[in-house]
Amino acid sequence: MGFDAAHAQSASDPTDAGKAVFKRGNCVGCHKWHGNGGGGYGGDALSLRKTELTREQIIETVTCGRPGTGMPFFVRGSYDSTKCYEMSRQDVADRMPPEANVFLRPNEIEAVADYVLAHVKGKGEPNYDECIAFFGDGSRVCNIYKEAGHAAAPSDPSEKAKP
Repeated sequence: MGFDAAHAQSASDPTDAGKAVFKRGNCVGCHKWHGNGGGGYGGDALSLRKTELTREQIIETVTCGRPGTGMPFFVRGSYDSTKCYEMSRQDVADRMPPEANVFLRPNEIEAVADYVLAHVKGKGEPNYDECIAFFGDGSRVCNIYKEAGHAAAPSDPSEKAKP
């Protein structure tokens, strides 16, 4: 019965696959769980909540990374067998973005773009309900939002939740 209930819950939100890719691809490492960005391993990540990128532009950015920044590319062969932003590896030269730790398939990149568009882009400040939706019930990471009465909290609650 537990499996059926879990299956029914994930089937109700078609963007759950994208949320899983967001976690597995370590988007949270730089963009944080809420997508507001800030300091990360590759530098200051842009806010996905404030982005004006279209679905196609998000897909291209995840596929190709961002030349001259810490945003990695997630598709094997980017800039080699496949041009990115109309450039090859030689064209981009010393501005070559880093290679991601995990490569993604096109359907996974589309799923993460759909997740960002449905749950992150244009959503304003993160809140308790969004935090619980991301981490699940009982996550102590979200307590900072609860204590704030569902109001906006510091940009990275995971830093505050550590002992």
